[in-house]
Amino acid sequence: MSNLRNSVRLVGFLGRDPEVKLSANNKKVARVSIATNDSYKNDKGERVEETQWHNLVMWDKTAAFAESYLHKGTEVSIEGRLTNRVYTDKSGVKKYYTEVVVNEIMFAGPKRENGGSETEI
Repeated sequence: MSNLRNSVRLVGFLGRDPEVKLSANNKKVARVSIATNDSYKNDKGERVEETQWHNLVMWDKTAAFAESYLHKGTEVSIEGRLTNRVYTDKSGVKKYYTEVVVNEIMFAGPKRENGGSETEI
């Protein structure tokens, strides 16, 4: 059960194309955001939809997969772990940033023309 201590699974839609760069130690890194949707009924019985945005980071092979196959609007299922970073901006204000380091990613939703929803990395 030790692998469940910091585990995140999300299914959602990419908000933009992945931003891919090489890190200082020459590793490929991809960053993108994913939107997850939830709905519930409020006190008046009205259906309320909520969208949450999550920051994703992918390294090496997963980043290469993202660069080649992922685009804005793609529905994906991801598994990874949460990480937190703290930095100070140009104004001297401390900023806190939470992201999901993706270990696995696969297409979700309807089958795609180039191989269906089974593609996984």
